Amino acid sequence: MNLAPEIVQRLRQAINRDRLIETVTRLVGAPSPTGEAGPAADCLAAMLSADGFSVERPEAGHAASPAVVVRVDSERPGRTLQFNGHLDVVHLPYAPPRVEGERITGSGSCDMKGGVAAAVEALRALKETNALAAGSILLTAHDLHEAPWGFGQQLDRLIGDGIVGDAVLIPEPLCNCLPVVGRGSATWKVTARRAGAPVHEVMRPANEPGVIAAGAELVARLAQLDRELSRRTDPAAGSESVFIGQIHGGEIFNQYPQECWLEGTRRWLPGVRRADVEREFRSLLAEVAASMGTTMAADFRFIRDAFRLETEDPLVGAFQQCYEAISGRRLPVGPKPFVDDGNSFWGLGQIPAITHGPLAGGQHTVQEWVSIDDLVRVAHLYALTAVAYCDSK
Repeated sequence: MNLAPEIVQRLRQAINRDRLIETVTRLVGAPSPTGEAGPAADCLAAMLSADGFSVERPEAGHAASPAVVVRVDSERPGRTLQFNGHLDVVHLPYAPPRVEGERITGSGSCDMKGGVAAAVEALRALKETNALAAGSILLTAHDLHEAPWGFGQQLDRLIGDGIVGDAVLIPEPLCNCLPVVGRGSATWKVTARRAGAPVHEVMRPANEPGVIAAGAELVARLAQLDRELSRRTDPAAGSESVFIGQIHGGEIFNQYPQECWLEGTRRWLPGVRRADVEREFRSLLAEVAASMGTTMAADFRFIRDAFRLETEDPLVGAFQQCYEAISGRRLPVGPKPFVDDGNSFWGLGQIPAITHGPLAGGQHTVQEWVSIDDLVRVAHLYALTAVAYCDSK
């Protein structure tokens, strides 16, 4: 599509900075730890209803916090572009919203209520200007994103129920590149146990297996696995890995411990089957447990599958065209360092997804912030991309 300068300017003028700030502060003002994002979802639904949108609230397997769904149809044939974001935040002390110069701070301002607000403002601009010449927009917002309290279950249900577009924009705080590849991720927790009773270390039976020794052996074997995985690499995404972040054992210094546990992550590249990843991991545990005379139980939790975006996809072309119209240049392609909802769309539905949000920082801390100027830019970019992408002619 040839983007007329008049369309670019009209949509930019329709982005209401003050309204956008209010949307962010109201969303941040509704505390929403993962699993308890109902207040934020209710707040968003109320704002959208007040703006004249028809709002759907599918439970999608989570009755405590129904999702928020809005559809805007041009009533002319074309593609459907989805704006998708999560409303839950990690479980940290709540920080209320504040406008501090050119920034908004507070819980979720960065990750990712600011981005959701920018997508909402794009939707408003499209509605007010009637600029969508063809196709439709689907806005979805949900809970259960942040691990380990959620693992994307509500979004997975929305995707399974067919509440999806032909392509997706996700306003997570990543704006320095166009991510085209990313690793899948899982968390794991392994507990090594022995059968004997608690006992003073000088009174332990001679042949009693040692759980800390078993944990040490597992550390060594996982380090070996990580070296092997490092040879499976992608030029952009990097290497596969297994990482140990915690190890704990014992209650006091001279009691022979009954259990030792380790916790960490496993990351893999596109094209690798998640079932094979888990099978490899559990096979290694069985070998270590047998050699050390202990049991080893594992909680292996998938967060998201690996991700890939084809640069020839029409979404990429439309996005880059609009990015250039606003900034004067195209965005360089690169990796996605984290897992997000784009991994789910690609893994579950082969739906192309671009992660691009506002300049922001402090995610997963109590010092989150988002740039107001960049919120305006993202809202403009999303509205313009919708116009370019949804028109299938």
